[in-house]
Amino acid sequence: MSRSRTGSGSDGIAAESGTGGDAGMGVASGIGSDAGMAVASGTGSRRAGEPVARRHAPSAIGGDLRRFWNLTFTLASTDFRMTYFGSALGYLWSLMQPLMYFSVLYVVFTKIFKVQTNPPVKHYAVYMLTGIVLWTFFLQTTSTSVQCLLAREGLLRKMRFPRLVVPLAVALTALFQLGMNFIAVIIFALLSGITPTITWLELPVLVVLMAILAVGTGMILSCLYIRYRDIAPIWGVVAQILFYGSPVIYTAAKYPAGFQRIALCNPIAAINTQMEHAFVDPGAHSAARMIGGSVRLAIPLGIIFGVFALGAWFFHREAPRIAENL
Repeated sequence: MSRSRTGSGSDGIAAESGTGGDAGMGVASGIGSDAGMAVASGTGSRRAGEPVARRHAPSAIGGDLRRFWNLTFTLASTDFRMTYFGSALGYLWSLMQPLMYFSVLYVVFTKIFKVQTNPPVKHYAVYMLTGIVLWTFFLQTTSTSVQCLLAREGLLRKMRFPRLVVPLAVALTALFQLGMNFIAVIIFALLSGITPTITWLELPVLVVLMAILAVGTGMILSCLYIRYRDIAPIWGVVAQILFYGSPVIYTAAKYPAGFQRIALCNPIAAINTQMEHAFVDPGAHSAARMIGGSVRLAIPLGIIFGVFALGAWFFHREAPRIAENL
């Protein structure tokens, strides 16, 4: 009994004083009323048994989709602004990271390994920069999602709101940065002599596919990390394997002829190959041709949507128990 009174009292203080920026934002967004209801019913739920507790626990999406998206956008935009708050260069730091990475890799792979030859790659610098920017978005979304729930532990314990807001806000923040970085990519492509074509309209579709894959992976990683803290270093190793195993700094034409169709089953490989055809060089082979026909594109597309569906199901199942497992 004393434990229940202490828990309720601490939540009440947090709701009144707005302890922490996240909690204050949640109260301002109308989360506070839900939190009060959760606190008021928390003791009764524990006495009634596990089924009742789960029924009153926060879900992944909640019942109001408009409120869900408003919370996601608010959290993402706040994180995006706070990333560069107080920085002298501000957003330029976000742009400098992929540019510096690109500069080092470009020198190494053109002067030492000469990957732009045999077969020759047209506008190789533009291809590499675009691939690195897309990869940076995927890596930022997934790596930040690993510990995103733990980072919001105070908010998750005190407030009742849709849990899926947290990993989606991470992906949306990375998408904001991707949009800003792509401005630099397009300027670089135009200065490199690439002429805009109608196939450039495929770029938003490819970004959406990459975002779906990243969000699905992020949902799985964020839930797994709550139970198994080894997920963070494991994903670091897997991400490195994905980076060097996917055509990010080289094209899919570098794969052995008998291995190309298998390699293009990798969604990142398929997206980057189609990006080269649509954005960099229309004369390059499309993903459909490299994988052996448009029908075979169902394999990487199936993996993308399969990972997202698995992530959504897994997160929905774990959402009611996230706070207690932290």
